[in-house]
Amino acid sequence: MRTLRDNGFKVGLAESSDALRVLSASGIDRATKARPALKALLCGRRSDWEGFDLLFDAYWSGRNVKLRIPISGNAALASQRTIKTLSEQTIQGGETALASDVERRAVDGEREAAPAGKREGASSFETLARTDLRRIADPDAIAAAHDLAERLSRRMRTHLTRRERIARRGRGIDLRRTIHASLGTGGTPLRLILKKPRHKPLRLVILLDASGSMSLYTGVFVRFVHGVLDHFREAEAFLFHTRLVHVSDALREKDTARALDRLGLMAEGVGGGTRVGEAMATFNRWHAARVVHSRTCVMILSDGYDTSPPELLKAEMAHLKRRCRRIVWLNPLIGWEGYEPSARGMAVALPYIDLFAPAHNLESLAALEPYLARL
Repeated sequence: MRTLRDNGFKVGLAESSDALRVLSASGIDRATKARPALKALLCGRRSDWEGFDLLFDAYWSGRNVKLRIPISGNAALASQRTIKTLSEQTIQGGETALASDVERRAVDGEREAAPAGKREGASSFETLARTDLRRIADPDAIAAAHDLAERLSRRMRTHLTRRERIARRGRGIDLRRTIHASLGTGGTPLRLILKKPRHKPLRLVILLDASGSMSLYTGVFVRFVHGVLDHFREAEAFLFHTRLVHVSDALREKDTARALDRLGLMAEGVGGGTRVGEAMATFNRWHAARVVHSRTCVMILSDGYDTSPPELLKAEMAHLKRRCRRIVWLNPLIGWEGYEPSARGMAVALPYIDLFAPAHNLESLAALEPYLARL
């Protein structure tokens, strides 16, 4: 999935989950048997369809590749080697290369010469994007991660807006109205009347955990939420720790520094303990009727550690589930090796969650784009 994203495919968490179901199906004992199903699942555009086979062969057999990078650790369980195509455009932070840009050359160990500084910049960019935020200790690296989160949110907002504009043009023909209009021209349909789906974007409500256990992630999350929130015409944001604070007005500030200043003044007590159940109860009692309706997606960013009774969180999650359309829970602990949602709060909340996804690094946040685009 990472190889496809690096080559311009718009695939994210939902597609990854479906692809895993395909690979785990009975009778799929080698990659070639999964090719047709994965191609149908992961190709959404003509350019994706035309370039998929090249990337598939590159990843699984090492043919038609430009650069080969071995991997280690847990990722090696999925494959003994990863074949990945890098694009100079990605290095510059622009649009990713299309799958058709893969060149038919290179063998093991071969690396093409790159202009001085560009490959180093790409390596730094990718390393920072894939590093767990809790492992970034250097102040300069933390500042760079914050800047990268802002850039990521701006680019994602641009992509989401562009998709929305394309959808408004109409992709199908309204046959009934076209035939009716052709009566004035003797039955010849000289003018095609296009139709488009009724666009009713979901309202996005974000609940951000700012407790002490989340302190290493909160800075990046705030900057990411600040950028993405602008895309949704109907969006609200709340911050919680020992209490719940409505912070939408602060995050709507165009200037990030000013938004953070206002947020700091509003969110007294950040870094304390976590009472997820009580925060959810406050939200359901005082805010849900105003900001949540049947077309609302509630996104919770939290590690799930809760000092409130688990029965309280379970009851409040059930209440929220009846009100909204979808509940997304982003948990940075999912990216940790060997993590299981065994904490009492997280365990009781899982049955009411539509998407349970990692948020431990910037790459996992970027993978949310296709999911947000469908909201």
